Amino acid sequence: MSFEAAVPIVRIFDVAKAQDHYIGFLGFTVDWEHRFGADFPLYCQISRSGLRLHLSEHAGDATPGGNMVVYLSGLRDFHAELAARPYRYARPGLTDQAWGLEMQVADPFGNRIRFIDRRTV
Repeated sequence: MSFEAAVPIVRIFDVAKAQDHYIGFLGFTVDWEHRFGADFPLYCQISRSGLRLHLSEHAGDATPGGNMVVYLSGLRDFHAELAARPYRYARPGLTDQAWGLEMQVADPFGNRIRFIDRRTV
């Protein structure tokens, strides 16, 4: 048996706000999108550097206000990249924790990603 990487489903309520945050600010790209019809909720996959997330407007797919941990290397560079972007809704900081350097980013729907670089502590 072999597991693949988990793909969290993140509940969203507004496609434009989600795109502004995840694509414009965090630098993800859209891999694919699915709708059952022209005016149906969006379900899509976005990715960046091996991290995949599913964004869903479907009510039963996920609970808003979720929290996930993403381990990575190079958090200081990622933080500098985000700080250089003209995104007015978030200015995440870096925090030294016992488990590593951490940057927490919240999306417009109350979901949080805790980016943790374990190699920096």
